Amino acid sequence: MTKHPGNAGAEMGPLLFARYAFPPNELGYCGPEDAAEKSLFASASSTPEEIRPLARQFSAAWPYLELIAEANELADPLDQRVVSAYWVGNELLDRVALQAFVGSTIVRFEQRFGRSVEDLTYPLLHGATLHHNFHVFAIYPWLGVLRNKHTEGPLQILEQCRIRWGRVMSISSDAIMVASQFLVFDGWRLSLGEERIEKVHIPPGSTEGRLGSGDRLEVGDWVTLHWGWLCEKLEDHSLLGLQTTTASIMSAVNSPPERS
Repeated sequence: MTKHPGNAGAEMGPLLFARYAFPPNELGYCGPEDAAEKSLFASASSTPEEIRPLARQFSAAWPYLELIAEANELADPLDQRVVSAYWVGNELLDRVALQAFVGSTIVRFEQRFGRSVEDLTYPLLHGATLHHNFHVFAIYPWLGVLRNKHTEGPLQILEQCRIRWGRVMSISSDAIMVASQFLVFDGWRLSLGEERIEKVHIPPGSTEGRLGSGDRLEVGDWVTLHWGWLCEKLEDHSLLGLQTTTASIMSAVNSPPERS
């Protein structure tokens, strides 16, 4: 997403958050349930002020934004740097202390379902960071379900829910085709397989070759994908951030738990 001078973080952060949060909200998985509020996420004309109060209703994402902001002494959880850290990955993630996560509502909520602190923090002790993909692979139950039942459904949920990167292969008035690597499961480990080309949805308000009112999109550009929607054009450093963050998280969850 294009950067702007001045108070760009305050203005662009909520809009960037909406780009990533809109797909699961549109599917009814998280966030506002009220039709009028949902429509704000689906509108290209929504303002940061309209998005801000709705972002708090994303009960999975919001605690992470708060942790990242506090660890980096940023007052606004929807600062663009914080939002980008959570969805894409950047240096802000490295500053979140393990104990901050242990004391968070994320852990307290999961403990209600019998999960231990040791289980929840194991990936963080093995290189993972508090990125959205950490929540997908380590906090959500789907990887455990996949390992127990070896069914296709959980793998597809993990695939669609994670933030993944892809390369734009073609652009037309009615379709954008993107090549990306899909998850492969061997019975315990997750890895990335060969590239596949898929048709993806584009953000509300987009036109041929332009994402919303922002970045111009060209064949060969790298982008992020969430639940089948194209969310953001990636610069080289952001692509590397998402790739390395995802690799670290997958390596951590692939490590067999140590038994005492």
